[in-house]
Amino acid sequence: MAEHIAVLSNPSAGKGRGAHASEAALAHLRSRGADVRAYAGESAAASRALVGRALEERPRVLVVVGGDGTLSGVLDAVCDAGVPVVLVPAGTGNDLARALALPRRDPVAAAELALTGVPRTIDVGEVQTAGRVDLFLTIAALGFDAKVSDRTNRLRWPHGVLRYYLALVVELVRLRPMDFTVALEGADPARVPGTLVAVGNTASYGGGMPLCAGATADDGMLDIVHVAPLTRLRLLRLFPLLLRGAHLTRPEVTRRRARTVTVSAPGLVVYADGERIAEDECTIGIRRSALTILVPSDAGAPR
Repeated sequence: MAEHIAVLSNPSAGKGRGAHASEAALAHLRSRGADVRAYAGESAAASRALVGRALEERPRVLVVVGGDGTLSGVLDAVCDAGVPVVLVPAGTGNDLARALALPRRDPVAAAELALTGVPRTIDVGEVQTAGRVDLFLTIAALGFDAKVSDRTNRLRWPHGVLRYYLALVVELVRLRPMDFTVALEGADPARVPGTLVAVGNTASYGGGMPLCAGATADDGMLDIVHVAPLTRLRLLRLFPLLLRGAHLTRPEVTRRRARTVTVSAPGLVVYADGERIAEDECTIGIRRSALTILVPSDAGAPR
């Protein structure tokens, strides 16, 4: 195997932070004497095409500069190739980096892991629906939170975080319980109306919201969190607890663990790693130890 390092970047990730992070990562690796080959794609489709080219040249390490969605978009190829990955976080949420105690604000420190990091093998989630399979790294969101993400993506005004807040208000006004049907590991389906269902490979999404608090990426299990039907006021009261990961003790919140779960509901939308990937019905599973990622030797609590 060649000793070069491949760097795949998404310059548009994180509202342009990807370009700065890529420049910093490349400059650092080259200053350390590494043989680096760079690949930059401005879209998910371009990244998928470029990662195939990068992996054909058999790098020692693949450095991915971008957000959780950038890495999850090329997981099929990366997992099949078995090449260790370094993630230089440059997205808006960076929840995988948070889960694995990767440097989230220092692209140089993150890129250094291509030279000094230690391997950690983690699980990868998969969503099967309508004849296709999509992989994800953090949390698959189904319900109110997914609808907020969907509304945010469809709004053209305002810009930035205000667009998310407007989407949140719109979906609060439209809030209705969803008629979920859930089946764990092939058991008989159960009708469980609710506000949302979240299926976690890791603990947080949305830039640190620990909806699946306690989930870890290397235990071979999914954490399934169900929130019962709530009024607008009760949902707003739950949010502060959710932000602290203290919601799991509430009677309207239940958590179960399984290797697979099938979820359906009229109007269901599924988001994972910030991307819309399914609707109406899906089966979510886990690929045990599917990805090797390089982490700091002293990785402990999330940074």
